[in-house]
Amino acid sequence: MERSERLNQELIFLSYKNGFHIKDLMTTFAISKRTALRDIQSLEQLGLTFYVEPGRYGGYKLTKRQLWVPVLLNIQEINALFFAIKALSLLSATPFEKSYTTIYQKLMATLPLAEQQKVTRLQEVVNYYAIPNLDGPQLLQPLLTAILDEAVVALQLKDQPAPQQFQLFDLLFRNGVWFVSGVNLATQDWKIIRCDTVTALSPTYQPAPFSYEALKQHQAAYDQHHHNIAYRCQLTPRGREMVQRNHYANMQLETIDGQDYLYGGYNQDEYNYMIQYLLSLGTNVQILEPESLQAGYLAAINKIKAMYQ
Repeated sequence: MERSERLNQELIFLSYKNGFHIKDLMTTFAISKRTALRDIQSLEQLGLTFYVEPGRYGGYKLTKRQLWVPVLLNIQEINALFFAIKALSLLSATPFEKSYTTIYQKLMATLPLAEQQKVTRLQEVVNYYAIPNLDGPQLLQPLLTAILDEAVVALQLKDQPAPQQFQLFDLLFRNGVWFVSGVNLATQDWKIIRCDTVTALSPTYQPAPFSYEALKQHQAAYDQHHHNIAYRCQLTPRGREMVQRNHYANMQLETIDGQDYLYGGYNQDEYNYMIQYLLSLGTNVQILEPESLQAGYLAAINKIKAMYQ
């Protein structure tokens, strides 16, 4: 392990501790006492703050800080970080309040000139195209806060007469649209809600009835029982590629004797959406079952044909 990488690993190792002894570094990283002492000196120069407590049970006591010390990154890691920032900056709405342009500039300023030029060149030759926000969610940050705080909140939704109480579980960005999922506490139903339909959010200060693990189980039960109509389709190689680029959690792929298949389940209220999804695959899909999905698919094709007659 290179020394810079070892220092990074030591910073991560120490971030979970209130104090340490030289033997901790020697044992964990298989280094000599002399090397451990040099590493401690380097860690202090990087910003690790500590004081020495003498005595048999003494050692190095860490001074906790709100912000951790800098982490050393190699050029490949730096490039990956700037690429991720570039990808996120393409979204017109995120649940984070900070400006990606400001973060980019701050990180760039920490690099030597030669490395800045390399990063700039990378940004010019590697492009990332994402679907921009098609919706206009205004409450992403409060929704995220409610999830992290495991708080019960009242959500006012479009076309609903009164606010409804939810305990929220996660945020999802898919095909240009933000969604939030969680439990409607009045009905105990699991709901997936477009964030742009949330017009107001207010705290209720009520104790959250579910732990994070309980919410995960609730979501798993929803996925298992809600998508109760099984379907199976045959795909061309092109169709498999299209599904891999755009699929949902309840969609599965399998290959039998060289033939690709798409299978899973949907709910009746997703029937029309399922037909539209399969239409997007064009001639690269053939519906094997159920017959009701076949009928709806063919009816949609006939409707399209009628537009040109």
